[in-house]
Amino acid sequence: MQISLEILADELKVFESRFREAVKSNTPLLDRIMRFIVNRKGKQLRPMFVLLSAKLCGTINETTYRAASLVELLHTATLVHDDVVDESLERRGFFSTYALWKTKISVLVGDYLLAKGLLLSLDNNDFQILKILSEAVRLMSEGELLQMEKSRSLNLSESIYFEIIKNKTASLLASACSAGAYSTSQDNSVSDKMRMFGEKVGIAFQMKDDLFDYGNSSVGKPTGNDIKEKKITLPLIYTLNSLDRSSRRECIYIIKNQNRNKEKVQWLLERVKASGGIAYAEQKMFQYRDEALNILHEFPGSPVRNGLEELVRYTTDRAY
Repeated sequence: MQISLEILADELKVFESRFREAVKSNTPLLDRIMRFIVNRKGKQLRPMFVLLSAKLCGTINETTYRAASLVELLHTATLVHDDVVDESLERRGFFSTYALWKTKISVLVGDYLLAKGLLLSLDNNDFQILKILSEAVRLMSEGELLQMEKSRSLNLSESIYFEIIKNKTASLLASACSAGAYSTSQDNSVSDKMRMFGEKVGIAFQMKDDLFDYGNSSVGKPTGNDIKEKKITLPLIYTLNSLDRSSRRECIYIIKNQNRNKEKVQWLLERVKASGGIAYAEQKMFQYRDEALNILHEFPGSPVRNGLEELVRYTTDRAY
């Protein structure tokens, strides 16, 4: 991400100060939790996509910084709520908010972050930016609920899988790129084009995450974790669809009833590798990446476009 970081060196500093300001609270407990969250934030990929998309289409301004802050506020809120839903004690190698402050406070912290995001836009009349991002929140909720519904029955087709990840993961990145582009261009057609670009990047990003489950445990996600949680991802869907009826039944039995048995899970992972499920998912992931790059290349060549291309390639080439 070297090119992107160099291009955005000054803008990221401004964004960080704006974001810290955006999450401040007069309530001592809440302010302490906000400082904890800010100090442990991740790679800031989504704000970088906002800023680079904005720069691709014009000159970064205050609306752009508010859009980047809104994206990060919404993303952080969903992570805090996700940790409650998953009862996860760890986030990015540290204790999660849920681990330290438990359910009630974590839910309220997530609500607070959502409210701060809404007010940040409304107080500054950023109505179109708020509309773009509100759509993402709706889609993320629908995607999460659809995944829960389908994981119970294990009735998941390839088209449903893509609907889930498009809504659950890609919608926020799509909205980040769309909001960034709109903040500098004020042009709905350009904003829509960047939304489609971000959606394809987001799908490729989630597919990379899903593929980590079939790698080794050093990537920061335990091998077979999705199977333990009965999350059916593309490598497994492809495998189940390629098996005869009795083998398919055996695999489904493991997912439903033996998903905590390490040997059985390992056997299933090997079955997926042998069936070509991983190779198929990788091919699909690179297809989405290349479709995103084709959209990006409709814009004139520039260092900013190079920075965005670098970020796109990072999503599929990263090691964790």
